[in-house]
Amino acid sequence: MLSPRVLKSASSLMCRGFSMGHICRQGKAPDMAEGNTFLLVSNVRNRLREIVGASTNWKDHKQALAERMSLSQYLAQSQDELPAKTMKDSAIEAHLPLGTQPALREKYLNYHNSVRFGRILEDLDSLAVLICYSHTWNKELKRSPLSIVTALVDKIDMRKNIIYPDCDIKFTGHVTWVGKTSIEAKMHMSQYHNGAYTDVLDATFVMVARDPENKRAAFINPLIPEGPEEEAIFQQGEINKKRRVELSTASLLKVAPTAEERTLIHNLFLNTLDTRTVSFRGRILPPNSMWMEDAKMKGLEICHPQERNIFNRIFGGFLMRKAYELGWANACAFGGCRPTLVAVDDIVFRKPVEIGSLLLLSSQVCYTEGMHIQVRVHTEVLDPLTRQHSTTNVFHFTFRVEKDIPAVVPQSYGESMLYLDGKRHFDETIRTQN
Repeated sequence: MLSPRVLKSASSLMCRGFSMGHICRQGKAPDMAEGNTFLLVSNVRNRLREIVGASTNWKDHKQALAERMSLSQYLAQSQDELPAKTMKDSAIEAHLPLGTQPALREKYLNYHNSVRFGRILEDLDSLAVLICYSHTWNKELKRSPLSIVTALVDKIDMRKNIIYPDCDIKFTGHVTWVGKTSIEAKMHMSQYHNGAYTDVLDATFVMVARDPENKRAAFINPLIPEGPEEEAIFQQGEINKKRRVELSTASLLKVAPTAEERTLIHNLFLNTLDTRTVSFRGRILPPNSMWMEDAKMKGLEICHPQERNIFNRIFGGFLMRKAYELGWANACAFGGCRPTLVAVDDIVFRKPVEIGSLLLLSSQVCYTEGMHIQVRVHTEVLDPLTRQHSTTNVFHFTFRVEKDIPAVVPQSYGESMLYLDGKRHFDETIRTQN
């Protein structure tokens, strides 16, 4: 991401500066005092509704959609028709004043007297969309013809385990890479505590632009890096795209495991054989282990209009929050203590979730190593009329506990593939953090 100094000068939402020597008591940041002109996180979704002309009432959503269809005439026929933008054009700073405005805390507080991370995921998703609309904004139009939606969450790396519920939070972010119809946005979250801001997390989201009806891909403004720092950021975006393609190509849903992985699975199988019998069917659980079948947790959500996004489908942040909370509960039950989040990795949005859907969530502890627990959450919608299931999302979470945990052991071939997939995500998380 751009340096804080560059972001500060770029953001149009900045108010007058404060003395760096001024120290607020507890978690009240000086730049969140009453009267500042910064964007509040609580206003982000209202800003998005204004940009696309979304209805605030569910009963008017069909009329709003019909009005958006007329915006198709403003879509570019090629990327060359659109003016290039810079990273500063999309730079945003948003505040979550949990210290300055105590009334906000109730929504974010959990029973451990910390912040509900699921709520942070919702805020990050909304901010990523707003950042991308800032990049594509055409001042000559009152409303954007683009429907910008989340394609995947590439990575969320935690820099701090504790998020205080009574200290102000700041989000900054901007577009870091652009294709023809897709955008990468990076965000940084920090929290004011004991007189200074400290890093909490870094997040990378990939968004896609579609037409007003959210049916076809739409072109977006190209991105022009300015200077060596921005060029390096843009090149990292290219590397991220290449890495995602390679991971997709090597997916265990497409190709066989590597020789090393096959050996690992065979050794796990041999460790579960009953040596008293000459049979491949006799399986026993090794000491300090748990079958994967016993490390599951499931949930169900009825998708009400209250959780809709600006395009009248279920808000992606809501899906992330529900998946995270189920994954956290699964890790907590498996480890026997409260886990802390290490990273969120490779959240894929395969298809939108419609209002009224029955959303089935299935969490599985798929890999363990040391004090770490790798959890995979799979979500799907059930059509009650046809009884058909359709996958909508796959989530990967890495947790850590402060005690020894049992090893999770697969029995079937399918579980073995989940085990290897979990190990791949865990290894990638540890590699990028070292």
